[in-house]
Amino acid sequence: MAMAASSMEQLLQVDPAMATYSILAIALVTAVLVLINRIGGNGAGKQRRHGLPPSPRRLPVIGHLHLLRPPVHRTFQELASGLGAPLMHIRLGSTHCLVASSAAAATELIRSHEGKISERPLTAVARQFAYGSDSGFAFAPYGPHWRAMKRLCMSELLGPRTVELLRPVRRAGLVSLLHTVIRKSPEPVDLTAELIRMSNASIIRMMASTVPGSVTEEAQALVKAVAELVGAFNVEDYIAVCRGWDLQGLGKRAADVHRRFDALLEDMIAHKEEARAAKKAIRGEDDQEPETKKTMAESKDLIDILLDKMEDENAAEETKLTREKIKAFTIDVVTAGSDTSAAMVEWMLAELMNHPECLRKVRDEIDAVVGSNRITGEADIANLPYLQAAYKETLRLRPAAPIAHRQSTEDMELATGGCFTVPVGTAVFINLWAIGRDPEHWGQTALEFRPERFMLGGESEKLEPRGQHFQYLPFGSGRRGCPGMGLALQSVPAVVAALVQCFHWTVVPKAGEEKAVIDMEESDGLVRARKHPLLLRASPRLNPFPAVV
Repeated sequence: MAMAASSMEQLLQVDPAMATYSILAIALVTAVLVLINRIGGNGAGKQRRHGLPPSPRRLPVIGHLHLLRPPVHRTFQELASGLGAPLMHIRLGSTHCLVASSAAAATELIRSHEGKISERPLTAVARQFAYGSDSGFAFAPYGPHWRAMKRLCMSELLGPRTVELLRPVRRAGLVSLLHTVIRKSPEPVDLTAELIRMSNASIIRMMASTVPGSVTEEAQALVKAVAELVGAFNVEDYIAVCRGWDLQGLGKRAADVHRRFDALLEDMIAHKEEARAAKKAIRGEDDQEPETKKTMAESKDLIDILLDKMEDENAAEETKLTREKIKAFTIDVVTAGSDTSAAMVEWMLAELMNHPECLRKVRDEIDAVVGSNRITGEADIANLPYLQAAYKETLRLRPAAPIAHRQSTEDMELATGGCFTVPVGTAVFINLWAIGRDPEHWGQTALEFRPERFMLGGESEKLEPRGQHFQYLPFGSGRRGCPGMGLALQSVPAVVAALVQCFHWTVVPKAGEEKAVIDMEESDGLVRARKHPLLLRASPRLNPFPAVV
């Protein structure tokens, strides 16, 4: 689960034509001469006088919005490369933005100024799903509540012990996926749809393991709607005079989705509270044997843990959980952790199929270590170094959240690429996608899929994706780094390993194609997924096929 925020990219994730029409309409309405005179012109000379990093030419009112095209991380890289600048200043409407495109720039921002960029901009739509400004986690301001939720995430909710205890839930999702592929064989399988279904169901079951199947299906539809709304470009977030107008109707749509999601979460929590009350009544807390208490503790899902914290009478007031905070946190987790995992499985499998020799090495390693009598599981990952290397290489080239989005809470003095002063309230974008492809660190093979670089003796063998090496930050780094990183590092390669071990996969060719190759075009949206569905034909390669348990 990539919660990097994300993972939660907020920038121009809609049709570029729609965004352009909206921007031009706003420009016509707001093009008052006084405003134009104040912010118009080239801006490069003014920025040098004020100590801002270099910037492309901009237009009045809309700033640099006209230059941006999805996918935004690629546009940022092109603009920064044109300027030759590791730090770039742009204006999105009335919003100052800083774009960091090098490991050196990311290092300075995170190591020297992390305390000044610990906030995430709270957009109009995200505010609704956070039940205000501070009930959620992903967009909550840095303070006692956020720090308490971060500790809770890292120690209990997404800590190693809970991730291990909830492994059977994820295994059940994988079993269901394998059964689906077997049932549909030899017909083509829309693996994109099946992976999203598996990932969403697994994360919802991890949150609330006892909810009815109908609730899971409704939650999957709402998660998709939240991701689309939070990831959409909203003019009122960037052009001040448009705030409160809801010109695109996003606010109205978000209110409807939030109302439906809130009702669903109330049902989930009420169902969980009834089950908890019944369990207490049957067993009685006072006369439980120690072993019974241990069993009850180990059967808890994430909402159980949150309800325990809410009922804790000793919790400090500023960190005490409320019902709204539990609901806001649940929306954050299921939205950030569902489609991201599915996207990473799909990217990794697509890369392996486009590189048959790498696919052969992964399969041979699995056959040698695991064999053919059982299905590869998460416990096997530590013994499969080439599989891990292939996953690391996928994370480098295809991070699910290619831009880490922050906001400055103080003025910052930066030295990377010059001497600059960045004002308070600036949106900070760290382009993780560009950093992971920088030839300065990755050499002449920076754009190639080459897992061997992470193997023993490879030039990057000591690099880990945990945020400590600033040339390699697929999960972000620092206080706002992805708290679901540990879960993602276990679950994603395990799914890929099972799919590679159990089936031979062939690409379904398009009309007129002589040789079918998987295209790697990216989609627009909150999660950086492939643009086109992954249609593959599977044939079982294990005979007899092991019992899938």
